[in-house]
Amino acid sequence: MGNTEDLRQKEWDFIKLIEKAGVKILSIYHEENFEIQLKGENNPLTKADLAANQIILEGLHTLCPDIPVLSEESINSFSSGDRPPLYWAVDPLDGTKEFIKRNGEFTVNLALIENGRPIFGIVMAPALQLSYRGWVGHGAWKKNGETAAWAPISVRESKSINTLNPLRVVASRSHLDPKLDKWLERFTSYELIQMGSSIKFCLIAEGAADIYPRHGTTCIWDTAAGHAVLAAAGGTVLQFDGSDLSYSEPAQTKNPSFIALAFLSLASLPSRENPNA
Repeated sequence: MGNTEDLRQKEWDFIKLIEKAGVKILSIYHEENFEIQLKGENNPLTKADLAANQIILEGLHTLCPDIPVLSEESINSFSSGDRPPLYWAVDPLDGTKEFIKRNGEFTVNLALIENGRPIFGIVMAPALQLSYRGWVGHGAWKKNGETAAWAPISVRESKSINTLNPLRVVASRSHLDPKLDKWLERFTSYELIQMGSSIKFCLIAEGAADIYPRHGTTCIWDTAAGHAVLAAAGGTVLQFDGSDLSYSEPAQTKNPSFIALAFLSLASLPSRENPNA
């Protein structure tokens, strides 16, 4: 299977693979009309999802054939109780609703999971010409524009969440949850930034936002790549009880509620009697 240092040597190959998928997605995005299917209640699917999935899976099989892949658009080959030491998590088109709305806020997500922790991630927003990548322990970077250079990024520095005024809270554009308003009552001042797809994690990673609380349903492929970028930039993603958000069992794809932070713990968050309220 190889070790992660061997995989780091292939980092640019992985980036090129995601860029190739992004080019294909954009070609469909700019079509006058494209077919929209439903694969579940309020869960759209386009040919861009499927085309990008094929490109990424074929590329990963060529680059690292021994590492299994979990993808939103493929049959889950993991069995209950499986805890693979390494696997890929792929969302070939995160934010299909944003893709259909043509607002540009959709991404291609690739994450490498080691023992349940995301250690490498690429998040690319092809319509916005934005790309993020991060290796935990080695740093995180952003590229703004097709020909731009990669620039290092990090979370906004602060000794305490109470010194951030206003606190910048990022939330989903298409999945607002009533629990969010209730949870935010603990803060006297905050700015709400609505954004689609996994870009929300990356806004925290680059210092443009501070927290992202999420009570609604997400899956491993939705969050792992952005989680890796944020962790590499100095932040973290925790469950509301303060424990790490783990991806150790890929057969169980759904995540619990979580909060992504520019901090490493929930200690400085104002408390409520019911922190999940």
